[in-house]
Amino acid sequence: MRNLKLLRCLRSPELRSPGCPRCFSVRTDTGTLLIVSQFSLTEYDPQSGEVVNEVSLTAEGYLSEDGSGVVAGIQDLPDQEAVCVATAKGDVIVYHLNTNELECVGSVDSGLTAMSWSPDQELVTLSTGQETVILMTKDFEPLSEVAIHQDEFGEGEFITVGWGKKETQFHGSEGKLAAQRKAAEVQPAVPWDDRRPRITWRGDGQLFAISAICPHTGCRKVRVWNRECILQATSEVVNGLEQPLCWKPSGSLMASTQRHPNKHSVVFMEKNGLLHGDFTLPFTKDQVKVKELLWNSDSTVLAIWLEDLTPGEDVQLWTVGNSHWYLKQSLHFGCEPSRAPACVCWDPEKPLRLHVLTQGWASFTYDWGWFTERSLGDDAWDNANVAVIDGAKVLVTTFRQCVVPPPMCAYELQLPAAVNQVTFRAQPQRTNELAVLTADGRLHIYGPGGLTNCKCPLLPVLLTSFVNLNSSICLDQQGVLLMRLLLWLREDVFAAVGCGDGPTESRILILAPAERQGSERQLEIRSEVKVEGHVISMCSSPRSGTLAVQLEDGQIRRVFWDTLKVAVTDWKDSMGCSVNFPLPCVHTALCAINGQVTTMPVAFSFHLTVASNVSSFVMYDEFLLLTTHAHTCRCLHLATMSVKDVQAALSSESAQNDESARRVERGSRIVTVVPQDTRLVLQMPRGNIETIHHRALVLAQLRKWLDDLKFREAFESMRKLRINLNLVYDHSPRVFLENVEWFLKQIDSVNHINLFLTELKEEDTTKTMYPLPVGKACQPASEAGGGVRKKVDLVCDALRSAMETLDPYCLCILTSHVRKTTPELEIALQKVHELRAQHEGRIHVREALKYLLFLVNVNELYEHSLGTYDFDLVLMVAEKSQKDPKEYLPFLNMLKTLELNYQRYTIDKHLKRFRKALHHLSKCGEEHFTELVNLVKDQRLYSEALQLYPSDSQQHKVLTVAYAEYLLEQQQAEEAGLLLWRCGEMPRALQAFVSCTSWRHALAVATHIPVTQGQLAQLARDLAGTLLEMRRATEAALLLEQYAKDCEEAISALVTGAAWEEALRLIYLYSRQDIIETHLKPALLEAHSMQVAFLESQMALFTRYKSRLAVVLEQKEKTKLLLIDEDGPDCGEAELYSEASSVLTGSRFGSKYSHSNSRISSRSSKNRRKAEGKKHSLKEGSPFEDIALLHALIQIIHEIHSLLRALVLFLFDVRASSLQAKYSELLQLIETSIPEIWHEGLQPGPAPITGPNSTTNSITASLQQPRPPLVSQQGECKPQVL
Repeated sequence: MRNLKLLRCLRSPELRSPGCPRCFSVRTDTGTLLIVSQFSLTEYDPQSGEVVNEVSLTAEGYLSEDGSGVVAGIQDLPDQEAVCVATAKGDVIVYHLNTNELECVGSVDSGLTAMSWSPDQELVTLSTGQETVILMTKDFEPLSEVAIHQDEFGEGEFITVGWGKKETQFHGSEGKLAAQRKAAEVQPAVPWDDRRPRITWRGDGQLFAISAICPHTGCRKVRVWNRECILQATSEVVNGLEQPLCWKPSGSLMASTQRHPNKHSVVFMEKNGLLHGDFTLPFTKDQVKVKELLWNSDSTVLAIWLEDLTPGEDVQLWTVGNSHWYLKQSLHFGCEPSRAPACVCWDPEKPLRLHVLTQGWASFTYDWGWFTERSLGDDAWDNANVAVIDGAKVLVTTFRQCVVPPPMCAYELQLPAAVNQVTFRAQPQRTNELAVLTADGRLHIYGPGGLTNCKCPLLPVLLTSFVNLNSSICLDQQGVLLMRLLLWLREDVFAAVGCGDGPTESRILILAPAERQGSERQLEIRSEVKVEGHVISMCSSPRSGTLAVQLEDGQIRRVFWDTLKVAVTDWKDSMGCSVNFPLPCVHTALCAINGQVTTMPVAFSFHLTVASNVSSFVMYDEFLLLTTHAHTCRCLHLATMSVKDVQAALSSESAQNDESARRVERGSRIVTVVPQDTRLVLQMPRGNIETIHHRALVLAQLRKWLDDLKFREAFESMRKLRINLNLVYDHSPRVFLENVEWFLKQIDSVNHINLFLTELKEEDTTKTMYPLPVGKACQPASEAGGGVRKKVDLVCDALRSAMETLDPYCLCILTSHVRKTTPELEIALQKVHELRAQHEGRIHVREALKYLLFLVNVNELYEHSLGTYDFDLVLMVAEKSQKDPKEYLPFLNMLKTLELNYQRYTIDKHLKRFRKALHHLSKCGEEHFTELVNLVKDQRLYSEALQLYPSDSQQHKVLTVAYAEYLLEQQQAEEAGLLLWRCGEMPRALQAFVSCTSWRHALAVATHIPVTQGQLAQLARDLAGTLLEMRRATEAALLLEQYAKDCEEAISALVTGAAWEEALRLIYLYSRQDIIETHLKPALLEAHSMQVAFLESQMALFTRYKSRLAVVLEQKEKTKLLLIDEDGPDCGEAELYSEASSVLTGSRFGSKYSHSNSRISSRSSKNRRKAEGKKHSLKEGSPFEDIALLHALIQIIHEIHSLLRALVLFLFDVRASSLQAKYSELLQLIETSIPEIWHEGLQPGPAPITGPNSTTNSITASLQQPRPPLVSQQGECKPQVL
């Protein structure tokens, strides 16, 4: 649905050269024109209007001096820096541009009628006057010469297998009469056919075709040849086939023209010579003749050069889309012979550049661009209009109301002449009006007729028509389409661009109705301004009225048009710098990025390349929507982004929940966006239309609707587009809760309310599924008044409170109970039961129950109904279920015979609601107490049962004893003893305290019983012995001293436990200095010997572990280097392996262990602990041996300061010194080995204070200074404080 819009028209002044131009070629490397006339060859630069080179062809006798010479063809040869010219006399001339020399490379006596070079310029084809074709190399060496007219069909002749006769074959819609119909009589070519052959090459240079007059029939035939000049196919007889022939560069079809008795068509042929499609030219019979057909280089535009049989010539540009041919532009060159085109050709480098050379030596260069003419409104009044030019018709589609594939449309506007430009009004609420500029210079204004409702627009009517007089508008009466880039700014004010006086000058025109109007309204130039350079694009902002133009070098200018005199200034950014694009951009638009108005082209902004793979884009409101060559559609919210942010978003891959990107079909292009809606219209390469709802547009529109409290529009869109309905609440919880009643009134549908309730979940969709754009903040759910309440419960309660007063929402109320986090099924069932008492105006109870069964499993609902203790409700639910009455009726009848509390106990026990069952059973009397105790024991409901009876009751005591027995079974003897003590079971309490060595409680209970002094002493001795076994010597000594009154045993216990200071205190307290010699000193000497031996063993163990760790780390380093060598030097994961890493061994070389451990870890906590222990195994070769060694090394040291003090006190200085020396030696070994063990990330610290002047406290303090932690790859091993 794109139109061809004129971007630039370069008109060069007329040359002062003899004769008339016959043909010309474009020099690709310089852009100059190589023109051949009857007398000379001229190289002309249209940009500067100067003649670069000129050489006479008559001086050497190649052409006649009287001007009767004919040129058969011309071709630029960039590889040879030359131009090749063929004359009708038979000469092939090469003009060397670098030396300005003419060279005749060959001559044909019979003369030449046509010349055509292959696209790769390796071969040249010449047709001679003897109707032969000569194939030559680029060095003009003949390869082959054959006759054009041959009797055989060619190598591609069709094969007939002889299946049936013609009379019995299927003939389609023509029926059997087609078999009897005689072949049409062959008609000769039209009288005005120039009888010259036409040669055209396929785009890949493998085939070429020749159209020539058959000498036998007088009609034209097309023959196809390959590169070896071997005939491939001959066309079928086509009556009325005319001279034009042009092969589509893409290689699929050849175009020619055919004159029918009642129409004039452009027909297409395949390479086998068969016709394949056509379209009709918009002319009556014998009105025009087609001189040439020309495809542009990318096969998108077909130019038709027409000559009106009445004076005048036209050039028409046709395009195809969805199998329909559109006439996009019509260039009328008037009736004067000097203005008629002499030569027309497309630029070989730029597909949309057309060169026209007139008989009067005027040169025109037209640069076209593809544009989609769409209405510019962003309000609900805009119908999302898109206008497509098709000859004298404008096809308008209103995508708000209908989406129809082209060439169909919503309505057609029939104009009196061919249409050149279409523009929509850029004024809010008037954007459905459009202006059409036709080729005859008239401007037609259309608007909706009787527009009353934007959703139901009437067909447009012609509001007014202006005569665009050449005398007042066009700056040069000899120009064609010199006014371009038409914009409708406001009311009757238009802006356009015209050509300036100089070749590199443009004029910006502001057009308005003339003050003096005659019989026809006219436009006049209200003001104008000259701009140095060619303006190639112009855009305006409907909101601000800003007008910007872009020059062909990328410069941006701001146009102040709403003044008496138009002014043009450089476009400045916020820093005061001029805004220029690095490269000129065809499509530009004005937008606000982060609040700053700027121009946004396809690829550039603010001197910065934002994206380089954009295929189409459109501005809508605050959004930039674009499609890329990576087949994605991006939607960016410019109000919250800077240019850098836009660049980063377009250059990075989209995240999983990124709403700004979505995949689209290959080659999709944006047509338009429906304002105030969620629809984005795309056109596929083949021409069909697709409508998508881009997630970013959908969410932005939903947020607008929710902010405006338009819940119905938002809800309907979310249902249709499968947006999670939680967004209705999550977008603004406080606003939703404040407008719950308004929400219900707008939705006004029980089914929709139920759908909303059933989709509720605790997830905040604004943080997970639909995150807000950067720069926008949402209201936290905690501020919605819910506090710590769950979202589902909060919404259900809010809706239910609003629906309880309304009649039709009974089912919704049931849903609100069922959908709560803890379903309130009993309340829902009770409400269903209450419906029995309701009559007219309420929903039937059966319908309510049926709906409830739809929400909840019938067995679950049956159980909950039973839990209401309402047998009528139970029967009602059971009847709706598939249960057999034999299953539930006996049980219900049995329940009805029971006492009320026991009945409810039975029901609760059946439903496994044991706490409720316990509560009801406690009310059933003393005869059921035994059953209650059994229930408590079975279900372990001791705490709940104790609360049901007074603390001084016998039942409370029985339950307490039962609880204590349970705690004893659970190895919680101390708690059990407290319970037994509380209820007066002293002996059992004492036994419990003794079993768990709670000696304080045990002695207190024993004293409370009471027991004799001897029994108390014996109890203290027994407890002391147990404490000594647990290495709690100080507590054991306390019992022996205070309760057993045995100071000697107490001192012995302290000596055994190495509590030297406390032992000395008791020795001198009870004056038992004899024990020093008998017990204390021997124990000190024995402890000294053990510590010395222990330190020696620890030193040897530390040395062994350190050596083994070095070996393990060396092996891992070798393994890492081996893997890096295997993966190559560019392995990106090489840096991930640390020196102490166990990943390599554990994953690649120790899969046996790692797999086993991972399998075990998923079973139980016991097995996980077992697997964790295997990681610290010191077995050589284990996968985690390095970690185990580190753990072992940090557990080497323990303190000995208490023993050293005791040795010094009793004058064992030598032994104390030797012990301290051993300990210092071990500390020094550890300190010096730290860099070898943990050599990464350590900070130099002070050395431990050792030596003869150090004390135990000073050594310990130095070792307790913090050291940098060691973090292994598993994060398990850290150095401890030594």
